[in-house]
Amino acid sequence: MSDIYKNDEGVYIRVNTDKNGRTHVDVYDDDPKGPHTSTHINIDKDSKDGNIVQKGSDGEKTTTDISCYLTTACMKHFKSAFDDNCYELTVLRWFRDNFVTNDDVKHYYRVAPSIVMEINNEEHNNLIYDYIYDNVVEYSVTEIENGNYMNAYKRYKESILSLETHYIGQSDMKAISKKSRKLISSNV
Repeated sequence: MSDIYKNDEGVYIRVNTDKNGRTHVDVYDDDPKGPHTSTHINIDKDSKDGNIVQKGSDGEKTTTDISCYLTTACMKHFKSAFDDNCYELTVLRWFRDNFVTNDDVKHYYRVAPSIVMEINNEEHNNLIYDYIYDNVVEYSVTEIENGNYMNAYKRYKESILSLETHYIGQSDMKAISKKSRKLISSNV
């Protein structure tokens, strides 16, 4: 069980950890027992995977994966009209599941949370996410629609390598296995 705290502005906050080790931070604009809107941040402390669930007073909810810089770029691009099942993300998920190697997917999910965290620390991160949306998301979706899977795959790989080098840095890349580095450089 967790305690709920109420701040001076009337916002209710609850922090707890479930039996699976996932940390939950719940923020309610009013008493959670009555009508309210809320934001729920859910993070696995080991894998760093997580999501943000926003619930409106009408019961509508939106879920955003916080570990994916492609999703974050789409979220920033569409702003309040963002839908986690938008066309772009649906196409990219299909591509991931049907074309991208398992090693590349694992590598992406290992480094993407750190990339997102570092981009979010940048003063003008919206410009960075706009760039990612225009040059990775839109480009890749167009290439996939046209059947140019290798072009989409190459752009995906280049984006990971470039963002990883820039935001995680060379010293941290030493922690990445030789096999992963070889896969990245051989497929770029």
